[in-house]
Amino acid sequence: MKRFKLLHQKSTIFIAGHTGLLGSAVVRYLHNLGFNNLILKTRNEVDLLDQDQVMNLFKKRKIDYVIMAAGKCGGIKANSQYPVDYFYENAQMSINVINGSFQGGVKKLLYLGSSCTYPKFPREPIKEEYLMGGHLEETNISYSIAKIAGVEFCRAIYKQYGLCFISAILTNIYGPGDNFNPHSSHVIPALIRKVHEAKKNGYDHIVVWGSGKPLRNFLYVDD
Repeated sequence: MKRFKLLHQKSTIFIAGHTGLLGSAVVRYLHNLGFNNLILKTRNEVDLLDQDQVMNLFKKRKIDYVIMAAGKCGGIKANSQYPVDYFYENAQMSINVINGSFQGGVKKLLYLGSSCTYPKFPREPIKEEYLMGGHLEETNISYSIAKIAGVEFCRAIYKQYGLCFISAILTNIYGPGDNFNPHSSHVIPALIRKVHEAKKNGYDHIVVWGSGKPLRNFLYVDD
């Protein structure tokens, strides 16, 4: 197995999705470590759904490293209502950025996946080899398969070409920059909003989905 050198502070690093909850935390972390040669592009500058725009970025700039934190994210309600959007946008962004990095000669890519890519009922504690080892959660299966495609694309590039394209699958994250939209938020910001609005409006209760029996793992985004 090849040994890959650690990146240095002069490295050119493209953070895909730098304005999102996860991407903005990555930027904060790198800035705190003294990394200032970061490529940060808004959707108006480079639309990650557009293959030509992504390829042009890698042609114009010599990029050493890529952190793929971009994606269309949402809670149970949004995933259930808009499965086409969540499948297409996440699959397309993943393929465009990973392929652009590959074609552009990037030294290393880190693809940040999602815990929902694991089976619905895995054994605890969850191990990497459980990936694609069982049925996925039905409410977000389109999103899950799109994210799995990114993980497998990285695995294929490593297998065929020996390039350091790797994945890290995180648990549910929350923190600064979270989404509090009642139609697309995840569980923690959704609960915060419900409690806030109940207090503001003088309600004596809130409605929480589910039985209360399932256990969930959460990670503060700056951790």
